[in-house]
Amino acid sequence: MPGAIYAEGLVKTFGEVRALDGVDLDVPEGTVLGLLGPNGAGKTTAVRCLTTLLTPDSGRAFVAGIDVLKHPNEVRRSIGLSGQFAAVDEYLTGRENLQMVGQLYQMKAKEAKVRAGELLDRFNLADAADRPSKTYSGGMRRRLDLAAALVVSPPVMFMDEPTTGLDPRNRQQLWEVIEELVSGGTTLLLTTQYLEEADHLAHDICVVDHGRVIARGTADQLKARTGGERVEVVVHEREHIATASEVLRGLGKGEVTVAEHTRKLTVPVTGGAKLLAEVIRELDTRGIEIDDIGLRRPTLDDVFISLTGHVAALEDEDEGTKEAGK
Repeated sequence: MPGAIYAEGLVKTFGEVRALDGVDLDVPEGTVLGLLGPNGAGKTTAVRCLTTLLTPDSGRAFVAGIDVLKHPNEVRRSIGLSGQFAAVDEYLTGRENLQMVGQLYQMKAKEAKVRAGELLDRFNLADAADRPSKTYSGGMRRRLDLAAALVVSPPVMFMDEPTTGLDPRNRQQLWEVIEELVSGGTTLLLTTQYLEEADHLAHDICVVDHGRVIARGTADQLKARTGGERVEVVVHEREHIATASEVLRGLGKGEVTVAEHTRKLTVPVTGGAKLLAEVIRELDTRGIEIDDIGLRRPTLDDVFISLTGHVAALEDEDEGTKEAGK
């Protein structure tokens, strides 16, 4: 059986731009899929197709077991969506915005009011609840938008870069909210360019580039593709770089990389902490003073760069979003 979110061969073009080029996704119920990729990769276009905001040129998709193309209205009743930009009515107060969303979902007025109060507290907006949302800061508007997406606790959630613009405290708070939702059975597709966010939240990760899925797996599986552990050493004196390089070459399992300006040397290794202790002993025997040493594992940043050739940027919109807005 397909998962709570399933897509097969999704294609979407905007003029000459092929925003999606045969995307396949399968997200099991009660899990988080992190969708990663550089700007213009097609992440937002995929979300818009799955949430019925765009119609794909070809392919098929099911959300909560419902055919997205045949029954879009039923899909909308089964999902929550938080887009890249806050979609709130700036002339309504924060409380009124949330109550309105609840009533649009046919909640009773009293029930919508209670739910609005709960979410205002959860997202630290209670003090500003009765101010027009046009007086809110950008971060406050973002939090209000996220709260609106959670009014009815839908079985399937889509969050398109939800924590962009949030400070670290509010980002951590949203992570806790997401973890609560998923532990209660909610399925989430999350696009993000904060790679530590995907590492922390996602059960599985798909990396997309130029409209195609180029890698998928758990965070650990993707990290393993970039190589294993490595030892990084920062020597105190630049004149010790050559000797330290000789030591690492003898104990490591590959080429030693040297950054002269930072006096940092890096070498792939096997053996973990035991090997690290050997490196420290040998450097000490050679009289090499060090400022820092550590055993590092690949990060999702390393994976991202090795797969796409890009660093994760935070400024620009997804290319599909630009095209869709024309």
